[in-house]
Amino acid sequence: MVIVVIIAGGSGTRLWPLSTHDYPKHLLKLTNDRSLLQNTYDRVKDLSDEIFVITEKSHAKFVIEQLPYLARKNFLIEPARRGTASCFVLALSEIKRRKYKNQAILFLWADHLVTDTKGFRETAKKVAGLAEAENKLVFTGVKPTYAATGLGYIQMGKKNAAAYELKQFVEKPDRKTAEKYLKNGKYLWNTGYLTGTIEAFERELREHAPRLWNGYLDLLETRLPMNRKKIYLDFVSEPIDTALSEHVPDGLAVAGEFDWADVGSFRDLHVVSKQDKAGNHISGDNVELENVTGSYVRNESEIPVAVIGVDNVAVIATENGILVTKKSDAQKVGDISKRLQKEKKAFRWLEKL
Repeated sequence: MVIVVIIAGGSGTRLWPLSTHDYPKHLLKLTNDRSLLQNTYDRVKDLSDEIFVITEKSHAKFVIEQLPYLARKNFLIEPARRGTASCFVLALSEIKRRKYKNQAILFLWADHLVTDTKGFRETAKKVAGLAEAENKLVFTGVKPTYAATGLGYIQMGKKNAAAYELKQFVEKPDRKTAEKYLKNGKYLWNTGYLTGTIEAFERELREHAPRLWNGYLDLLETRLPMNRKKIYLDFVSEPIDTALSEHVPDGLAVAGEFDWADVGSFRDLHVVSKQDKAGNHISGDNVELENVTGSYVRNESEIPVAVIGVDNVAVIATENGILVTKKSDAQKVGDISKRLQKEKKAFRWLEKL
């Protein structure tokens, strides 16, 4: 069976004030009574007897609490955030250390929304078999349903049996380009799901990501936890896309047969949430709307929330703060959250004087 690695990281900025630095998006219950992390685990638990979860120490406690059925040894905790490339290296070194056979390893993210569990599992099995048979890295995308400008894309090349040659990655195109990709039919949304055997990952790291390869070897050769922690803290923080994926010359691409949403903004969250006849999603108590359409309104505070005479907005009230934004500007929430986090840190520093 495939080995599954769930990366449960994130800085909690894009869905502020629901998510925070210490309580990121994957810990939230957004569309049902399970968090995104728990839903992700539920999707893969029948795929594998070996599931690892990588998380960062600031919210590790919450991650472990949400997955009490997972063995403690299978939680891999970062001493500090060092980017997704470091997460891959950490997981690969632990899998190598435990001497699993050369089987497929599926990396995926804890904060994505997928409702077609059957389609996801069928795709995962197909991709795992392909990764083992071809001994190559296989990237899973999904067919775009609209011209998204906030997502990355995979350009598919020549079709070979069950997969396509991966031609290139494209990051967040403008509207005109995204519309062209949608019509072209040769582009997939990049889910970031990456599958390969330990042998294939080692080969690609050694040949195309020497800095990651050296870090991988350092972790393998070091057994003392304190030394491993020091090695990890010295890693350069970088995403796996630019550190490795974009440099793989012969990667394969598979179009996943399942629905998928990154839920990277309140606009995205509104699309996948239940709506009334006016196109509004209302969550929480003490919420009143008057002459409002196409909006996402959520109250997790004790104060009443009233929205009057506006359309296509997101209004969120929590103990962490209050957000009011046009849905078309929802991508900017992350920038605001980061600024507020800096101000919060500065205020704490002043309190110590």
